[in-house]
Amino acid sequence: MIVLNLKTYQASIEKALLLTDIAGEVVAETGVRIVVCPPIIHLSSAAERFSNTFAQHVDDVGYGAYTGSVSAEMLKLVNAKGSLVNHSEKRIGSEEKIKAIINKLHENNLESLVCAASTEEASSFAHYAPTFIAVEPPELIGSGISVSKANPDIVTNSVKAVKEVDHKVIVLCGAGVSNKEDISKSLELGSQGVLLASAFVKAADPKEFLSDLASVF
Repeated sequence: MIVLNLKTYQASIEKALLLTDIAGEVVAETGVRIVVCPPIIHLSSAAERFSNTFAQHVDDVGYGAYTGSVSAEMLKLVNAKGSLVNHSEKRIGSEEKIKAIINKLHENNLESLVCAASTEEASSFAHYAPTFIAVEPPELIGSGISVSKANPDIVTNSVKAVKEVDHKVIVLCGAGVSNKEDISKSLELGSQGVLLASAFVKAADPKEFLSDLASVF
């Protein structure tokens, strides 16, 4: 499984739907599950053309006076598949809120991908039964140095810790993933996929790059 967080790079804002279409093409050609997380302004359009579209963030709110918030109900209305939760660039800060967000997503039949900065966080979040947990030390995000190489123990320890709590939670490897060797190493360490961002968005040929990553699975 490959999760592509497009963030809000200039290229993402300008080419989000093109990048989404590329993901769809690679899925059709390889059968590998790929999730795209476009900027919020493109979420609805992306979800119309690609079924595995996630939001980059969702709040612990429902209907009501919540100016500027993004609710699980909104995501469901635009046919998003799920959302990232607690990314290092959008930390929630409260485990109770993370638990509530996971529950809100699942109540709306949406998937949850919770980001954890450490093995301890991954183990703790596993008690809330998210669909996925992505282990991504924040200091390696965007560094081009994969966590699977820089800190392989955090991957193996997190996979073990999460599975001991809830064997159904899928563990992904994030932070610094930039080539198929990084993915191979992540899978060897026990993860079931990867979460990446800039390496895809900024690739000279995003289609070739993503196809290369998918060939590992």
